[in-house]
Amino acid sequence: MAIHELAGKPAPESILTNIPRLVSKYYTLKPDAHDPAQAVSFGTSGHRGSSTNLSFNQNHIFAICQAIAEYRKGKEIHGPLYIGMDTHALSEAALQTAIRVFAANGVHVMVENGGGYTPTPVISHAIITYNSQNPESPADGIVITPSHNPPEDGGIKYNMTHGGPADSKTTKIIEDRANDMLKSGLKDVLKMDFEDSFEGPHIHDYDYITPYVEDLKNVIDMEAISKSGIKIGVDPLGGSGIKYWPAIAERYGLDLTIVNNHVDASFRFMHVDKDGKIRMDCSSPYAMAGLIKYKDQFDIAFGNDPDYDRHGIVTKTGLMNPNHYLAVAIWYLFQNRPQWSEELKIGKTLVSSSMIDRVAASIDREVSEVPVGFKWFVDGLFNGEYGFGGEESAGASFLKFDGKPWSTDKDGIIMNLLAAEILAKTGKSPSEHYAEFEKQFGSPVYERLDAPASPEQKAILSNLNANDIKSDTLAGEQIIAKLTHAPGNGAAIGGLKVVTENGWFAARPSGTENIYKIYTESFKGKEHLALIQKEAQELVSSLF
Repeated sequence: MAIHELAGKPAPESILTNIPRLVSKYYTLKPDAHDPAQAVSFGTSGHRGSSTNLSFNQNHIFAICQAIAEYRKGKEIHGPLYIGMDTHALSEAALQTAIRVFAANGVHVMVENGGGYTPTPVISHAIITYNSQNPESPADGIVITPSHNPPEDGGIKYNMTHGGPADSKTTKIIEDRANDMLKSGLKDVLKMDFEDSFEGPHIHDYDYITPYVEDLKNVIDMEAISKSGIKIGVDPLGGSGIKYWPAIAERYGLDLTIVNNHVDASFRFMHVDKDGKIRMDCSSPYAMAGLIKYKDQFDIAFGNDPDYDRHGIVTKTGLMNPNHYLAVAIWYLFQNRPQWSEELKIGKTLVSSSMIDRVAASIDREVSEVPVGFKWFVDGLFNGEYGFGGEESAGASFLKFDGKPWSTDKDGIIMNLLAAEILAKTGKSPSEHYAEFEKQFGSPVYERLDAPASPEQKAILSNLNANDIKSDTLAGEQIIAKLTHAPGNGAAIGGLKVVTENGWFAARPSGTENIYKIYTESFKGKEHLALIQKEAQELVSSLF
């Protein structure tokens, strides 16, 4: 797509969201559950939408939270519900709505002291920590966030007792029940006044920051970072971890500077993303322009999206490509965690770079390739099958030093601190290590494209069989794999992946737009990549 003229520039007043109007519509507009565009719909990261188009309003949250309360009761989940929100305007409103429902249902809810913000990985860490000590009465959680989406969006997702995102079976139960309640006018929803919620016995102020920060020493070599004296820069991008970095710096004696300490629901301090929208995407060089300009003032710098489940690593050469950093992180972790079992696997999504496979082979570790979505890593991280699980979209987590789970949701904080550990322990930045990988393994070119597809065509793509692919070659190379199911777990990928020795493409339909996404990579340069892209689109078109 063409780069917008505002990309990488400070957000002008003209594109800022009218926050009072946005919040007002959350309370006043009523969605029609019979309209699919206004119904509850759990995608790969929960239910998302905006109050302005009636896809994220108070009635949605009433229904979703009642459905979760009923689900918990049915599964005999009687421990506390850990709940957190990010800094989007609709997150604050949705948290208040959620508290009203859970209090009325007698659910014990843990809320950040003073109504503060809580990152996604902190909720996951809290659930895992509690359940390891109280297995007879397990806890679960909710994170209210649309991740890196624009300021007008809202989102809510459910994390199960394993600490990670709910699986598709669970979210379907919650989604269906919530939509039934929307259609019935919320007659089954229990709710009480917000003030009364806090006067009762079920809503508890909780310090999320201290236990998480204190436990970091068990997953990251914080002492090595401190002793190295490296200068660290941080841009919280106005997100939910804004108070975590000062606490981390103080606890571990880090030379850490926050270059942007603003929290503003309009995100007016952001630089505009490539499409002209305000989007807090820490993997985008356009959105991260405010931190990148400081790159020469620090030895390493990083940022996060609003709920802190994604990481953005800035070195002297600029913002690292997420695929590149995943490869370095894997290479380093599996050689510097001596207590980890030799049997631990590396979890990667099928659209992540094949550089990971080449690096894994060099350190004699098995790669488990799964469909898109972090939920596919949850069980492996929780039960000790995976040492690391990561996505090309800059989301990853890994085990503690002792091989026990840290977070079964993406954790941008530990991924950032790992970059500092790598620099402190090896004397080289992650980007310097990746440059060495390119000399050893080749230099891949990776790109994602979008192509038009009707709903009928998207359905065809979602339900392909490998035998439907008649081609034997791709871009001049023999095809060595035609995948419609992930080799790591046998799950349907909802699309197609075709692999050769030096390249591959994957095609998946969009869940929200009439397009399909084409992920491509070549180890033979841009011309070969262009040929892969051309033949990929021709191959997919022949299936329609």
